[in-house]
Amino acid sequence: MPIHGVAEASGRIEEVRFQIGGMSCASCAMTLENVLKRCEGVTSVHVNFATREARVQYQVGVLREEQLTQKVRDAGYDAHRAASQPSHVKEHEGSFFSGSMILALFFSIPLLVLSMGQVHMVGRRWLLLALATPVVFGPGRSFFHGAWLSLKRRSADMNTLIAVGTGAAYFYSLAATLFPQWWRRMGEEPHLYFEAAAVIIVTVMIGRRLEERATGRTRQSMRSLLGKQARSARVLRDEKEIDIPVEEVRVGDWVVVRPGEKIPVDGMIEDGASSVDESMLTGESLPMEKRTGDPVIGATLNLTGSFRFRATKVGADTVLQQIIRMVQEAQDTKAPIARVADVISGYFVPAVIIFACLTFAGWLVWGPPHAFGLAVVASVTTLIVACPCALGLATPTAIMVATGKGAEIGVLIKSGGALEAAATLQTVVLDKTGTITEGKPEVTGIWVDAGSSENELLRLAGSVERRSEHPLAHAILTYAAMKQIALSEPSGFHAKQGVGVEGQVDGKRVEVARMGRELFSDEVKARACAFAAQGKTPVMVRVDGRCVGILAISDRVKPDSAKAISRLKAMGLQVVMMTGDQKAVAEAIAHEVGIERIFAEVMPQEKADKIRDIQSEGRRVGMVGDGLNDAPALVRADVGFAIGNGTDVALEASDITLMRSSLTGVVDAIRLSRRTMRAIRQNLFFSFVYNALGIPIAAGVLYPFTGWLLSPMLASAAMAMSDVCVVTNSLRLRGFEGSAHPE
Repeated sequence: MPIHGVAEASGRIEEVRFQIGGMSCASCAMTLENVLKRCEGVTSVHVNFATREARVQYQVGVLREEQLTQKVRDAGYDAHRAASQPSHVKEHEGSFFSGSMILALFFSIPLLVLSMGQVHMVGRRWLLLALATPVVFGPGRSFFHGAWLSLKRRSADMNTLIAVGTGAAYFYSLAATLFPQWWRRMGEEPHLYFEAAAVIIVTVMIGRRLEERATGRTRQSMRSLLGKQARSARVLRDEKEIDIPVEEVRVGDWVVVRPGEKIPVDGMIEDGASSVDESMLTGESLPMEKRTGDPVIGATLNLTGSFRFRATKVGADTVLQQIIRMVQEAQDTKAPIARVADVISGYFVPAVIIFACLTFAGWLVWGPPHAFGLAVVASVTTLIVACPCALGLATPTAIMVATGKGAEIGVLIKSGGALEAAATLQTVVLDKTGTITEGKPEVTGIWVDAGSSENELLRLAGSVERRSEHPLAHAILTYAAMKQIALSEPSGFHAKQGVGVEGQVDGKRVEVARMGRELFSDEVKARACAFAAQGKTPVMVRVDGRCVGILAISDRVKPDSAKAISRLKAMGLQVVMMTGDQKAVAEAIAHEVGIERIFAEVMPQEKADKIRDIQSEGRRVGMVGDGLNDAPALVRADVGFAIGNGTDVALEASDITLMRSSLTGVVDAIRLSRRTMRAIRQNLFFSFVYNALGIPIAAGVLYPFTGWLLSPMLASAAMAMSDVCVVTNSLRLRGFEGSAHPE
């Protein structure tokens, strides 16, 4: 996302996104990346051939945006700042047949008929020349211009191959037309290849148009996300309801939503209630009940009731716009597997030109007598059949489709690297509270020592816990409120991370120990173990050092956790549960959901160490969590998955965000990543095999055995279709269905 405004402080990092014109293949993207990386002050460059965009981060004060634009133009490409909305998600405008393509077809079709039909007529050679010339120097001029720019920057790209190939065919035919007797005196029959030069240009133009259309379809998910946003909002201004464009809604505005309307921006319900369909964000088909005090998200659909809410996030700060920005940034990044194609693309075009020259020389040396014409055909065909575009499109198109599809089903993937890494996971570590369980603990049992009462126990424990933000503290406070117990204000409050809290209440030192590591009698120990065996967390309450009671707190397992864990195991993944809770509680929950390996009584600072221990076994680990104490483990894991309703720190530390609070999102994310990597490998395999077979065949390797030489026109058609095949294979990812539609 472009960062607007002028920075005053030198050295501050800003980001700008350019729409790039004139890129013809992956070699262009590599060339432009290298040009920009060499600029002083540039810290990061990503050039995406599939979207024709460049994202550049640079130091303000060292470099200006205008200088970057000029660097791009000096390299032979057009550059203008991309719009604030992702420009590459817009539909390609205009008809399939442009003016230049119609012109090329107008001359090429009769040229092909005259050439292939072997029509004998006076002045046939000159007529063929007249028909071919407007195509080669009209629509074909762009290829020669691109090749010239490549030559100026001392590089070579797809334009170079097309220009050299068609130029060789055209000028050889021109020489044969102007000086036929000279060729005959040399022992060569002057064959003409005007139709090859013209038809190659037409075929490449059609192929690029098909590629644009196919690549455009890979952006459908992004267009779908953009299309979900409401166009207008009904707000209260001067005690009147007025309709305004959604862009004019301000934070703090009162917004009115009626049944069947889209919620325009993010906010908090102040009055009313309704059911809201949030499937466009979470992939969850069941509507959510919303009441006063509940948050609502822009672009979701209000179903039944009417309500008013206070706008809290508008414009680029809304959840939808953040998702769009995250998906766009993920599509701009490269997966590690793309480096193979990048390295090959950097050497591909020069290698093909050298191979074409060797082909030409080989035909002259080892070919049949008077093989000059065959040498021209073979070398031209070699240049035309080679396809670096397929290599360049193999990875980014699949990532574009996958990240967009992930957003549709509630799986936000932050980068191509995260997408690739998720496909290689061998172990998935699950936090318990809020991940496997609902994360809404409640008091479900109390044991009180002789001489104490339940109400006094709740009063003392609740008074200390009012200063705590822990979920177990919330459960105690909720239960005390339900019992209408008046709480006191504690003093000397102190929280022991991962253990509990303590403080002074009415002159008594009260400790609420969540871990229960110190038990002072066999009876207390037996009671705690009994609660733990039921999957309830025993919270010990001590007053002046003596345990006076136990609060048993339960956190229900999510309805679909066991099914999701079963599916993860069926995918060949080892599933591990990690929790700070007591071992007996952890074992009871693990048994309920089907997990064999657990780490219990793990302090927050120890979670990352446990991830490291599993990695030391030679396993690639994914960590799933939702809390602040999960952040270090999320960072340490090979892939961090954050539940979407978790803390901001957990979301920031993760590689993949799950918009719905369900482990089925982990299943979907790993399935999607595996399928994407399979598509990328298929694309790369096809690209390598196509060139590995196509180039030798074009050079004439089959001629000594069959007498058959590949036509340059067939080579151009094959080259064009190879791009379309790669993109079409990536588009198959659009058929991926989330857990609501299991395979």
